Amino acid sequence: MKAKIAAVLVAGSLAACSNLHSEETMTLSHKEKAVALLNAIETGDSKAISYVNPTNYTQHNLEVGDGLAAFGEVLQALPKGSAKVNVVRAFQDGDYTFTHTEYNFFGHKAGFDVFRFEEGKIVEHWDNLQEVAPANPSGRTQFDGATELTDLDKTDENKAIVTDFVNSILIKGELNKLTNFISPAEGGYIQHNPSVADDLSGLGAALGALAEQGMPTIYTANHKILGEGNFVLAISEGEFLKKHVAFYDLFRLENGMIVEHWDTIEAIPTKSEWKNNNGKFNF
Repeated sequence: MKAKIAAVLVAGSLAACSNLHSEETMTLSHKEKAVALLNAIETGDSKAISYVNPTNYTQHNLEVGDGLAAFGEVLQALPKGSAKVNVVRAFQDGDYTFTHTEYNFFGHKAGFDVFRFEEGKIVEHWDNLQEVAPANPSGRTQFDGATELTDLDKTDENKAIVTDFVNSILIKGELNKLTNFISPAEGGYIQHNPSVADDLSGLGAALGALAEQGMPTIYTANHKILGEGNFVLAISEGEFLKKHVAFYDLFRLENGMIVEHWDTIEAIPTKSEWKNNNGKFNF
């Protein structure tokens, strides 16, 4: 089945596929379409192709060429039966969806995918991938933790809190304001970064160790904040282990405070290595 969906993409038969299942396409939410497209990487469900605009699809994964034909070529290169996809969390913010997924896709990876929709069709894609690591010092993985979506009436409020946190703490380094966002109490902050323990003490120890090694974590710019209810994704740029990287940070909030965090950090290749010219961000 995977070969089938890849063949459809590469052969350019998308226009025909886009007219199929039109009634179902109209009733599905953007979130459901995004999850179906990701699952199709494993299942080969060609129906999911109809959720993508066949003539207007912009790719921001710099290791993949632009357009759906290039994505089809990637699928064809996968060893048969190797692809596994488990979408753990999925959210919708206006014309955008964002998902948190466990992949086996040329290796075991944690990933965030962002899709933009126009007139019910996917027209743009961003992602950020990181190799899966063993459980962190607190015994947590890159995928476990809360999944329940709540506080839909607080989406804008929570997005504003995370925007302030990223700008004040991560970019400007105003650490004296940290407890405005994260409780200093034990058990007040659950951490899923594979190298960092729970609570502010774990975060401080990890950041301090990197700084002592001459490799501080540096956030230089935030490019996008997306949210639904109690979950907010911040997409930022900076430096990690002296490499130019994209930071995707997913936060869960309760009562105006950040209480849980997942992330991926991906190195950005030099421009001479890019397979498309769309950039890693460019929202």
